Amino acid sequence: MAVFLSFTILLLLLLLLTNSTTTTNMAKTDSFFIRKSIELTGASYVENTIDLGAYVDALGKAVLRIHNIAVQYSDPSGGTPDCQSQVNAAADFQLSTQTQSDMVIAGDNKAIVSSGRIIAYNADATAGNAVPTQVYQDLDIAPQEWTQGYLIGVESMYLGGRRTAAGWGENVVVSLVMECTSESLTKEAALALALSQQ
Repeated sequence: MAVFLSFTILLLLLLLLTNSTTTTNMAKTDSFFIRKSIELTGASYVENTIDLGAYVDALGKAVLRIHNIAVQYSDPSGGTPDCQSQVNAAADFQLSTQTQSDMVIAGDNKAIVSSGRIIAYNADATAGNAVPTQVYQDLDIAPQEWTQGYLIGVESMYLGGRRTAAGWGENVVVSLVMECTSESLTKEAALALALSQQ
């Protein structure tokens, strides 16, 4: 009987230690999605703030990992943006960990997490036909996906962009859907954040 009680107590202690280790080493959460849109109204740069305070806590050692980003270009009602006849149109966006005053080069600015560019043209000269006949994103392919995800250690991100004044028949809305997880800041994650210098 004493051996059985000792074994039971030992088993309970092992379970308690396992559970306490699991809770203090905050595992990754299940994936969740953060959504943000910005309306590009013209050639001037505009920017919106994305509040990450619910997911990132430097003192609590919680960080956000973005696994991939889906991008949509639309008009303000969610449809295809109209293009002026036979005029080139372009729209650019960037997602950054620091506020920006204009579009920047991703290779020179470590605050840039993601960017995209769309170029459209309406070859149809017929009045009332405003749907683009040609659309390209080859200069900056918008959907982003990372092998290990992109670690974010700041409490705000910034979605900004601009569009050409000519070419579009209306404003262009850029919408992002980011698949994310929240996790504790490990030594490895801290090193990755330090190297990316957000």
